[in-house]
Amino acid sequence: MGSNKPIWVTGLMSGTSLDGVDAACLLTNGVDIIKFGSSAYRPYSAVEREILQNVLGKWPAASGLEPAAALILAAHLEAVAQVPAGELIGFHGQTLSHDPQNFRTHQLGDGSELARRAGVAVAWDFRSEDVAQGGQGAPLAPIYHWALARYKQMQEPVSIVNLGGVGNITWVDARLPPEQGLLAFDTGPANAPLNDFILKTTEQAYDADGALAASGRVDTEVVESFMQHPYFARPAPKSLDRDGFGDMAGLVAQLSAADGAATLTAMCVAAVTASLALMPVQPKQMWISGGGRKNREMMRQLAMKLPMVVLDIDDIGLDGDMLEAQAFAYLAARVARGLPTSFPATTAANAPLCGGKISLP
Repeated sequence: MGSNKPIWVTGLMSGTSLDGVDAACLLTNGVDIIKFGSSAYRPYSAVEREILQNVLGKWPAASGLEPAAALILAAHLEAVAQVPAGELIGFHGQTLSHDPQNFRTHQLGDGSELARRAGVAVAWDFRSEDVAQGGQGAPLAPIYHWALARYKQMQEPVSIVNLGGVGNITWVDARLPPEQGLLAFDTGPANAPLNDFILKTTEQAYDADGALAASGRVDTEVVESFMQHPYFARPAPKSLDRDGFGDMAGLVAQLSAADGAATLTAMCVAAVTASLALMPVQPKQMWISGGGRKNREMMRQLAMKLPMVVLDIDDIGLDGDMLEAQAFAYLAARVARGLPTSFPATTAANAPLCGGKISLP
């Protein structure tokens, strides 16, 4: 696997939004994207989502992880079965806890068991080595964002924002090698607190199209209070746990469902807007991926608040639903070749390093 010959890799991602497992196939040599392949989505049911929510925040020594671990394995095997078999699988697992300040991160899921059951080699445990080497362990997608900008032959810096449970941003100049052409960090909470609030107040899984938020009024005092959080004053790179800001639903508890949704949406937008102050050069374009790009109200607010062109990444011919899964396919190929998966300017690791390990079937 150490050669630079392109291979088909299946990337798997189950994000902090807890909506389901994405599977995406990518032909890559770990440097260039050669071809995008098929993809599939295996959603979590409400019961399954509750099983996962019940173990959020837990560490490996905690009791009661077995039902969630069994669910993660079964769901990922079902996702793999929906796409053509590749030579390698990139398996992220399910982040339950992330505490880089204390050199700890926990992704539930056994890659060796997945390899045995799927009959394909699996690259996994991407974050532990980075954290052990003084890094934040996140975000890991930036090196893939660099490859995407190369694939699109960008001749100027661009920023790529993923609005998942947590928001993250990558500033990338693909004319430079990744050691010089990347800066990345988590912007702040994104869909996770909004989805949690929507579930609690309306029993829906998320604010479809941002319709509820669009009908509400933003409480600017609550947004301003949120932006006083010390996280925003910290230099980049930096990363967050899904619930790193504590009880955000509590900040909007006194508001109606519509006003609460509008205010939480505005918080996400304010966090992204604040990230611009950390950019080495202001990009002229911002590409939005992740579930947040389907929230029309969030996209409207981003376009209104940001000084650059804001694009749904689908509109430039990429797949915003599968970007994170594709990223773990690309990362897996880099692990197979021993290439760096994180850098000082993306995770604050001491040096470029290759995280992850490979389990054979």
